[in-house]
Amino acid sequence: MDRRELAGFLRSRRERITPADVGLPAGPRRRTPGLRREEVAQLAFISTEYYTRLEQARAPRPSREVLAGLARALRLTDAERDHLHYLAGAPPGPPPGPSREVRQSIVDLLDRLPQAAAIVMSATYEVIAWNALAAALMEDFSALPRRDRNLVRRVFLGPHREGRRLYGVSDADAFARNSAQRLRATAARYPGDPEVTELVAELLAGSEEFARMWASHDVCAEPTLCKTFHHPLVGSVSVNCDVLDITDRDQQVVIYTPALGSPSEEALRLLSVIGTQRMDVAR
Repeated sequence: MDRRELAGFLRSRRERITPADVGLPAGPRRRTPGLRREEVAQLAFISTEYYTRLEQARAPRPSREVLAGLARALRLTDAERDHLHYLAGAPPGPPPGPSREVRQSIVDLLDRLPQAAAIVMSATYEVIAWNALAAALMEDFSALPRRDRNLVRRVFLGPHREGRRLYGVSDADAFARNSAQRLRATAARYPGDPEVTELVAELLAGSEEFARMWASHDVCAEPTLCKTFHHPLVGSVSVNCDVLDITDRDQQVVIYTPALGSPSEEALRLLSVIGTQRMDVAR
């Protein structure tokens, strides 16, 4: 345990966070840059005395529970969390589970793509962020419970509306195969995560197709460069499919763009006006 480096690191992280960042009032006569020590202690669920001793390089080695509380209170990135553990003499273990937190810059990026449908998927194929055009093209994810936003669950277990898998995409069978392969790799990266374990168990019990693919032990998924959605209002929409990896969070940004001047571009432009309202359903 490097007490001096740990003390300096904690102090530097504390001073960069404002009370407003964590929902605390600034209050009068605030002389300390960032948060006060007692505020960090409160957020981390530890005593102010112990936290003060940490910043003074006088405290004994913190437990993993204390380190987790400090990482949460100080809003550390994954890299900073690992650094905190190394300084405390407790090397970090494997990630607790796939990250579902999307960086604000990525959310802003989705909103700045008004002519493209875009989503962010976690390592388990859960849709964790999307823009308005993606909701119009695929589904209004905001109206779904969290478990129903998982695309690998949907492609294997349904619902399959009008007999079509996964919004009627042309590559549904290939998507199913690729998602099973990627999910096996995800399960190896997060062996102790209960949500991953539960998802795999549910798919094995509910889908013979998934069980066959899982038994193959394949982990090499092929990229999909283009696909066609069959939308109930505007018909077929063919798009290029580009995937950007967010490696530090084990997430993917998927961007669907039509060819310029194509009928699909016109269809997406119409969808951007219609939004998620269903004109094919009687009111």
